[in-house]
Amino acid sequence: MPRTAAKSRGAAKGDASKGSGQVQSLDRALSILERLADADGMTLTDLAQSVGLAPSTTHRLLTTLQQRRFADFDEEYSVWVIGVGAFNVGNAFLRNRRIVTLGRPVMRRLMEDVGETVNLAVEDQNELVYVTQFESHAPMRAFFRPGRRAPMHASAVGKAMLAEIDDAALTDLLHRKGMPRFTDKTIVDPTALRAELEKTRQRGWGVDDEEHTVGMRCVAATIHNEHGEVIAGVSVSGPSVRVTETRLGELGARVVQAAKEITEQIGGVAP
Repeated sequence: MPRTAAKSRGAAKGDASKGSGQVQSLDRALSILERLADADGMTLTDLAQSVGLAPSTTHRLLTTLQQRRFADFDEEYSVWVIGVGAFNVGNAFLRNRRIVTLGRPVMRRLMEDVGETVNLAVEDQNELVYVTQFESHAPMRAFFRPGRRAPMHASAVGKAMLAEIDDAALTDLLHRKGMPRFTDKTIVDPTALRAELEKTRQRGWGVDDEEHTVGMRCVAATIHNEHGEVIAGVSVSGPSVRVTETRLGELGARVVQAAKEITEQIGGVAP
């Protein structure tokens, strides 16, 4: 075998080992970060045992993480803790979370399970804005064009959101936006709306019972951010002949579960 070929193969083998070692080191460092994130502080010995590494190896990785501010050593208690660098990276994910992209797989499953149109809406200037949708395959179905706006007081998502704000904020919103009537069932009295919002809080999901469009019913639950604040809502909408009053409880439970899954996907927490 020519010497140059042997040298080349040796170098390639060395590079592969080096690359493997780098991946292994990264995996070990991430394991350490995961343990630190779950604890208020860990000694070097406890941390090494929990990740299955020698104390010397663990200390070397911790030192590197400390230099990048992903880990820190609390001298007062002699324990290692998670560093501000880890917070910055995690916060970047929260800032750039893609609620539509992450929520659509959950919405698709919900649409297929219940057979009705599933919507995702956010609040903007005290109105709802529908941002994405999975249409039902049924010939007669609900349709909400992305970008369409809807009133808070006459929609399931809107009422689910309003149920989570305080009374002063609700009063201010109603004063500025009013409560226009859309159908004979639209709630246009603030006292009646407050009673409906109390029911919404108790059951955990909102209902639009033909209050915006005659012949259409909708149920919805809220999605929350990392602070437990409501930022969006997911809903199931369909003709009242299929979304019957006796079916509301079943659909309500389904949208609550879907909202919980999307909340978890974006790194949010329930209030």
